[in-house]
This record gives sequence, C-alpha cells and structure tokens, in this order.
Amino acid sequence: MSDLPDSLLGALAADAVAMPVHWYYDRAALARDYGQITGYLAPRNPHADSILWRSRYEPLNERGEILHEQAQYWGRRGVHYHQFLAAGENTLNFLLARRLHEQVTPAGRYDADAWLEEYLAFMLTPGMHRDTYVEECHRGFFTNYARGKKPRACAVADVHIGGLAPVPALFAALAGTGADVAATVQEHVALTHRDPGVLRAAASLVEILLAVRGGAPLREAILAHAPDWISRAKVAAWEREPDDVVIGRRLSPACYIPDAFPAALWLAWRHADNFGAGICANAQVGGDSCHRGAVVGALLGAANGVPEKWRAGLAAANVGALSK
Repeated sequence: MSDLPDSLLGALAADAVAMPVHWYYDRAALARDYGQITGYLAPRNPHADSILWRSRYEPLNERGEILHEQAQYWGRRGVHYHQFLAAGENTLNFLLARRLHEQVTPAGRYDADAWLEEYLAFMLTPGMHRDTYVEECHRGFFTNYARGKKPRACAVADVHIGGLAPVPALFAALAGTGADVAATVQEHVALTHRDPGVLRAAASLVEILLAVRGGAPLREAILAHAPDWISRAKVAAWEREPDDVVIGRRLSPACYIPDAFPAALWLAWRHADNFGAGICANAQVGGDSCHRGAVVGALLGAANGVPEKWRAGLAAANVGALSK
C-alpha cells in the first residue's frame, strides 16, 4: 500500500468517491442512478445531467491537441464526463496532482519549469489518461500555448474550484521541508488559474492545513484561517439544516469559487470527526463534487487520517498506481 500523506490521500479518495456522480445537479436523478453513496462506484452512461454535448474545443494546431482519442465523445448527449474510469480511480486534475507530488517529493523542492515540462508532455501525449473531460483551464492554457505563448504566460482567468486540486499534493510534498509552502502554492496555481479568488482560496487552504498539521482542531482552524469564506455565525445557522439545504439553497453546488470553496469548508466543518461521512456527503449533494473533494478530503484526511476502508478500494493507494 502507498505511504501517501493523509492530506493527499484524503483528497484523492474524495475525488474518486465523487467521480461517478460528478456534476449531477438533479439530485433525484443522482439518487435514482447511484442511490446512497457509501463507497467507490463506477460511472455509467448516460449521465442524466451531462452538458458535454454543448462543450466545444478545437485545437489550433498540434500544440493544442489535448483531447486525443476522447475528442469523438465531445458534442454527444448523455456522455459521462469520466465514462472510462473504474471504481476508485481519479479524474484528470487529480492524476496531474499525483504526478506533481511524485515530481516534487524526491527533490524536496518545487521547480515550475520542470512541472510545466511534465504537464506539457502529459497533456500532449495520447494515452496518458482515460478521462473524457478536460477542464476549461487546460483548454485555455493550450489554446494560448498553440498561439505561441511561453508556458509561464498561458494561464487564464479561471474562477473554478478545480484550481485547488493540486494544493493538497504540493502541501504534502513540501510541508516538512522548510519551504515556503504558501508562496509555492501561489506560484503553482497561478500557472493555470490567474483568478484572485482561486488564489485567495488556495492561500486559506494552505493556512488551514498548516494549522491542523500543527495540532489545531479542524473546526477552529477553518474558522481562524478562512474568515473571508465562512464564519461562526454562518455555521451556527447552517448546522440546523441538512447538507443538501446548505449546499443548494445557501450555497451553490456549482464550480465557481465564491460558493464552491465555502461549501467545501462547510462540509469539512460539519463532518470534522468523520472522514467517510464527509466525503460521502460531498458526493451526495452533487455539483462539482470532485473538485470540492480536494478541500473536503484533504482537511478531513489531515485531521483524522484516512481509514483502511477508503484506502482499500482507491487505485492511487496502491504502489505503482501511476502507469505512465
């Protein structure tokens, strides 16, 4: 079994649990198709809420060719975003996060240019992954790259919580090295997400993880280090309501950082002592559950550890899980 740190392992587990129900907004359809989420499940077609049929990406030239064999499924109705993944496998952003962790850990330091070289090779080489969906940040990046921009200048102003997917990986690789983790995370996230809100959320997530690593209780760490995102008054009101009301009526389940990050913090706060309950609740409320999972899983994993049940079925928890 892998010796991945619990913060990273937790994020990977939360993504894998959410993967089959990712971007379900019709909760009745989610319940009909998958029932009560209690473990890792395989995705099934058709995806009741898929809007991949109206997504478009046309590479300008070979420097922008990132869909490869998956391009044929774009523009079709009902296609599941992660249709070829097996139960317990991770979506694209988390595969990239794992590669980042594996690059940085042996070196004990982060090198943005080395990462960009890895990123370019991974995305431009056919067969490196089996995920059908490729987020807007990657499409924007490679459109700019295809136009001749240098890799460090290809980021777009992406406001989605998917920008936080690499944060637990980089934190896990650097937290014990004496590196300035906060500054490094900002540098890395800005390579694809030049959005002030995403960068502020990344900074808050690092502060919370550092506090928990230092022994702070998770709930207090969240309230102390994310005051712009969540407050004692809000959690006092929200804890009287079920998760699907808080994330649905009070906060949107969608991917945009102003609601998505507080929603993830709320789930981590409510389920602070129960890793499994938290990552399953995150999946059950739908929306951008995979990318919220970067926050929910990392915080709950850091605070509680990742129980054996969630390690056992997780592809990334097995030695040699990266095939490329």
